[in-house]
Amino acid sequence: MTLPARFTDLQHLEDVMSEPSPALIDDLARIDGDIMVLGVGGKMGPTLARMAKRAAPGKRVIGVARFSQAGLREALVAHGIECIEADLLSRDALASLPDAANIIYMAGRKFGSTGSEWLTWAMNAHVPALVAERFARSCIVAFSTACVYPFVSTAGDGAKEYVPPTAPSGEYANSCVARERMFEHFSHASGTPGRLIRLSYAIDMRYGVLHDVAQKVLNRQPIDLAMGHANIIWQGEANDWTLRCLAHCTAPTSALNMSGPKVSIRAVAKALGERLGIAPVLQGEEAPTAWLIDSSEAYRLFGPPAVSLATMLDWTADWMRRGGESLGKPTHYEARDGKY
Repeated sequence: MTLPARFTDLQHLEDVMSEPSPALIDDLARIDGDIMVLGVGGKMGPTLARMAKRAAPGKRVIGVARFSQAGLREALVAHGIECIEADLLSRDALASLPDAANIIYMAGRKFGSTGSEWLTWAMNAHVPALVAERFARSCIVAFSTACVYPFVSTAGDGAKEYVPPTAPSGEYANSCVARERMFEHFSHASGTPGRLIRLSYAIDMRYGVLHDVAQKVLNRQPIDLAMGHANIIWQGEANDWTLRCLAHCTAPTSALNMSGPKVSIRAVAKALGERLGIAPVLQGEEAPTAWLIDSSEAYRLFGPPAVSLATMLDWTADWMRRGGESLGKPTHYEARDGKY
């Protein structure tokens, strides 16, 4: 794929984020059956579902969500994706879904967790149990998060998959450990193959760590440096690698870190400031720890990230300078107390 110098508009952005790699096309050709995306209505779901259909046009790609966003269902249908409206908290709704050999599980709850912790636990622990039980004979690639890990030293490369996901900070992170444990339990009990994708900050022009930092640079707002490092990956690659995991499942299911190398928030702020012609307002000092992951196993399977930090910085600065669309959903990457 030839990367563009900039994105002309939202349609161009989504076309690029949903373009499959030749390796993905080959991998999906090797797996049997159709693909169902549970929680297709989130930030990554629409472009991932489109990518699946572009990579495997002969397979049914089914998107399941509540479809509360106006126009989303119609847009997905226009790209060949079958849409089913369902509340995943409902056993009856899950029972009514068609069988599918391959499940991409993207449902979950993070923002708004503080104050309604019970709903966060229901979505992040109860629903995975229901889904794992309902689709015990499928391959299940389930989204998790780097937040299941404890903070690690910023001097290293980040936590590897063997680091126990114990005692993370906050209700959200703990509920995500529960999500993994539910999928693990049913995988052990039923022999369900799968992967648990410990994703760290996929980057879209409309949201993400770079979007958040650029927005603060533009608004001349202080940028807190306490959480001084993060891992980021272009959303198109995160989509591609997640779908490729359907051909790289294990039984029982196993974790796979997914992101790019660590980046410095200070360096990112300065680089965006240079591109935008505004000196960033930096506040505080970097803590010696952060939520960081080592994705070397993903690189072994799929190769290193093809989209560089410099490219993502160029894209972000250009998009923000032109007043491109924002989802208005800050990542809160700077939070160190686990409260969202």
